[in-house]
Amino acid sequence: MASDKEFKAVPDGDALATMERDLRFHKIRNDDPTVLSEDQIERFNREGYLRPFRVFGENEISEIRSYFDELLQKYLAEGKDSYSISTAHLKHGRVYDILKKPEIVALVKDLLGDDVVGWGSHFFCKMPHDGKSVAWHQDASYWPLSPSKAVTVWLAIDDADAGNANMRFIAGSHHYGHMTFRPSGSHEQNVLNQTIDHPEQYGTPVDDPLLAGECSIHSDLLLHGSEANESDRRRCALTLRYAAADVRAGMDWNEKGVIVSGSDPSGHWKNPPRPDAE
Repeated sequence: MASDKEFKAVPDGDALATMERDLRFHKIRNDDPTVLSEDQIERFNREGYLRPFRVFGENEISEIRSYFDELLQKYLAEGKDSYSISTAHLKHGRVYDILKKPEIVALVKDLLGDDVVGWGSHFFCKMPHDGKSVAWHQDASYWPLSPSKAVTVWLAIDDADAGNANMRFIAGSHHYGHMTFRPSGSHEQNVLNQTIDHPEQYGTPVDDPLLAGECSIHSDLLLHGSEANESDRRRCALTLRYAAADVRAGMDWNEKGVIVSGSDPSGHWKNPPRPDAE
């Protein structure tokens, strides 16, 4: 189902499969966090995620939702689907601004350090009764990044709960390193293209319910997924991807990286400017 190379498991032949990567969890060490507490950092180290954080007020998220509604209609009119708005910060100035929002970046900095890049932005919009699930997977399996010092911020555009298929985590599963996955069959109606079977061997699933304007943060190695939305309500989120600036990106993905905090002394990340288009 994925149309953007951000979500192909082995894009460009076997380039990702043959890329040498450090896919170990790197424990967060921060003796002077700015926003998070020491207990929260320890919880992230232990469980691989943190939630919830209020980053937009009701009026702000309502405006963002209206903006997304208009954006979605444009994409649908072009024959695309509700999962097609990917790498959006390179195309849409307003998404670029959300990627750099200080309240979000402050949370990420406490986990990744002062020098941070934001390189990914993808709307995951589950329409009512669309029948598509997101199979259990690790983000790191899709990303040509090394070492594994990256997180996803999952920003709720709509309220997300068990009724409309909120995201679910396997707490602590990031400690198992990179897991074996299989290609998903077309009959599985998976939004992505990988499936990790028998997730219960790594722990117990926990729900990630969020109100619109709240976000959660999880490690790129944490096992997660969501069921199909069988409700009458839409469930839309914007995923924002961040990495420490000393992470190396293969396959030209460094061209996506925007410096959101500190600097990139190596000059590895391209740091593209804000796009004019809204």
